[in-house]
Amino acid sequence: MNGEAWAMVAVAGVTAGYALVSRRLASTPVSSAMVFVASGVLLGPAVLDVIDPERDAGQILTLLEAALALVLFSDAMTVRGRDLRFGGFLPGRLLGIGLPLSIGAGWLLAWPLLPGLTLWELALVGAVLAPTDAALGKSAMTSPRVPALVRHGLNVESGLNDGMVLPFFVLFLAGIPGTSAAEEGIAGVFWRALVLSTVLGLLVGGAGGRLLEAAQRRRRVSREWAQLFVPAVAAASYGLGVVVDGSGFIAAWVAGFAFGLALRRSRPAGQAAGPHEDAGPTAAFSERLGDLLASVSLLVFGAVLLGPTLDDLSWRIVGYAMLSLTVVRMLPVAVALAGSGLRPPTVAYIGWFGPRGLVSVVLGLLVLEEGVRGVDLLGRVVAVTVGLSVLLHGVSAVVLADRYGRWREEATAAGRELRETVPVPGSGRRRVPGW
Repeated sequence: MNGEAWAMVAVAGVTAGYALVSRRLASTPVSSAMVFVASGVLLGPAVLDVIDPERDAGQILTLLEAALALVLFSDAMTVRGRDLRFGGFLPGRLLGIGLPLSIGAGWLLAWPLLPGLTLWELALVGAVLAPTDAALGKSAMTSPRVPALVRHGLNVESGLNDGMVLPFFVLFLAGIPGTSAAEEGIAGVFWRALVLSTVLGLLVGGAGGRLLEAAQRRRRVSREWAQLFVPAVAAASYGLGVVVDGSGFIAAWVAGFAFGLALRRSRPAGQAAGPHEDAGPTAAFSERLGDLLASVSLLVFGAVLLGPTLDDLSWRIVGYAMLSLTVVRMLPVAVALAGSGLRPPTVAYIGWFGPRGLVSVVLGLLVLEEGVRGVDLLGRVVAVTVGLSVLLHGVSAVVLADRYGRWREEATAAGRELRETVPVPGSGRRRVPGW
């Protein structure tokens, strides 16, 4: 049996094995992300050498790109306007103020700790490590002891900031000589990656949503095929973005918004909202498929990036990774929530749960493919930061959710008025990954 087949068997075995014990592990500090990353390190060249980064490079990048495109589309598809209107001050502040500040803080702190990188390479580090991943801190988003306002805010933020960071990423990449984006120039990247990709995403997503809604209304499509239609639209939008030398990820993210909006609004005037008003049931298969691809992607991350990096650590890399998970996240969150009326424990809780995951991994590997001068250093920084995030956020999620919930209950029992307890009515169905 050849090497590729053994790698496939190993990945399938880990996935099946975790599935059989997933319910039991769900209530423990051992997250699925920890299992898949650790399995990746074990299967990679650092230990068993079942997964070979050089031999499997093409398949690995295709897998990661497919996972991210589908996750971006699915996250955007389920976003509703009322997600930001009801209790929207929290995700609005985190995205509008906290995200740019996090990119800037990551950029500035990289300068003294990662010498040898150029200005734009340092900026790229900040952008790659800015987006958060809800899956790595699932208990923080789902624990009933955590106020709905906080759960809703963290979930909406993690579902949107991955797409919002993409324009920063492509523009910073265009500033680095030798990259494909630099060959296009800033103007070319702006028009192709930002404008053209956005237009294509709107057209494909909007048309796809209207077609599916019309087919559902006329009872021409089964529920199973309606769910399969969703990843087809996601793939089409991503592919068109790549074909025009733009950004497939931006096209897929924008297409998700347009698809969900069209699916909910393409009803004749006066018709009552039917069972298909919410994109949730239609998105179920895509979400589960995205979860599976993302889990396998973390296994690949452990094999390709984290395992080899563990043999070449330095205090600068570990120090920057720790600062990225604390100062770079928590300080901007504190600034963004100043004057919001939220108590310090809430601000600290929201600030801590900013785990790094799939988006950082994929963007980091895309930079590796570009052959940037400081690519090895950037790859190691991403590997250590995501690896520490998987461990620290996974272990602390259950414990801190319970502790924070206990504080909220005690404060409420003492008669304190907490803005955290304000209900979030009609917030719609938001995706919480089930890793």
